[in-house]
Amino acid sequence: MHVPDIAPIERPRAAAFFDLDKTIIAGSSALAFSRPFRREGLINRRVLLRSAYAQLLLVVSGADEDTMDVLRRRLTAMCEGWEVAQVRAIVAETLHEVVEPLVYAEATALIERHRADGEEIVMLSASGQEVVEPIAAMVGADRFLATRMATRGGRYAGEIEFYCYGEHKADAARRIAEEQGYDLALCRAYSDSITDLPLLEVVGHPTAVNPDKALRRVAEQRGWPVLTFARPVPLRARLRSGPAIAVYGASAAALAGAGWLALRRQRAVPLPAQRALRPFRARLRRPAATSRT
Repeated sequence: MHVPDIAPIERPRAAAFFDLDKTIIAGSSALAFSRPFRREGLINRRVLLRSAYAQLLLVVSGADEDTMDVLRRRLTAMCEGWEVAQVRAIVAETLHEVVEPLVYAEATALIERHRADGEEIVMLSASGQEVVEPIAAMVGADRFLATRMATRGGRYAGEIEFYCYGEHKADAARRIAEEQGYDLALCRAYSDSITDLPLLEVVGHPTAVNPDKALRRVAEQRGWPVLTFARPVPLRARLRSGPAIAVYGASAAALAGAGWLALRRQRAVPLPAQRALRPFRARLRRPAATSRT
């Protein structure tokens, strides 16, 4: 009996959009590298203390527009003249020391659940792309978009080309959805800050994570889910074998030198290191007997 060919049904695609700071990690990714930058001579003790104060502002007052504007101006001025390649190298070499202990166990579990449901993971962050890229790869994001600073002669010029914040972040989500064929009505978004309200309003399923007072109020008024993430657990604590750690370390190092020229374009960047990170993520899905999660 002849069975006619049937064209495959094109199903709508969906993604989960994640903010980074205080949503996936406990704290500010941009400020987390202050100590390694000091060790390498990029900043002095006074700047380090200012960074600690800025971190305190984030914790106490939340990432409102005034606080974020202060941080943006200070970080932009601080980075002027730094060599881009050196920053990438420092981030890659110290990622396990600085960021790993800050990653919320609840966030990684949620990311894995979305991936199991066939949804892509997109990270959108106001932090700089040199910091965000390896973190996005580390937690298993498919693509990311972050703030991009202008450069001249391989050094930061003290200006911002694209600020992935507020309405700009929401516009980025719309653009990514159009490029990738996501149905925004089926997509999800997670953030801690009222400044990401435009992003949360873009998707069909917004969720507040560790929300500041303003976002919590909006979430309660609109009936949005509110999640509390409180367990930062070093990702390596979940690994059961040395080879998995080696794969993770090699992938982070490779990200420091590979593919970054593509970031000069204002678009979401797919992460080429995902293939290398598959064994690492597979072990995340199979908790060890000694897992602290």
